[in-house]
Amino acid sequence: MTDTPPDHLSIDPSSPHFDQPTLERGIGIRFKGVERNDVEEYCISEGWIRVALGKKMDRHGRPLTIKLNGPVEAYFQRAAESDSAEGEEA
Repeated sequence: MTDTPPDHLSIDPSSPHFDQPTLERGIGIRFKGVERNDVEEYCISEGWIRVALGKKMDRHGRPLTIKLNGPVEAYFQRAAESDSAEGEEA
């Protein structure tokens, strides 16, 4: 695994941008300098995040989302497993 998060990531399993191992590692998002914990999907290069719109649901039972534009910073919340395994051996 690399130390840079993917450019585009989604938490929806039906999305082509879904990546379970990356999500298990933990992704933190800073949007416009503010830490966000409610991000459903993001794209760093295009500068947007998608967040749930309250408790509203679409006809398939998925949350309705709204796209917000602005600077996006993504980072891993935990180190890669290979890095932590090397630290335990030493």
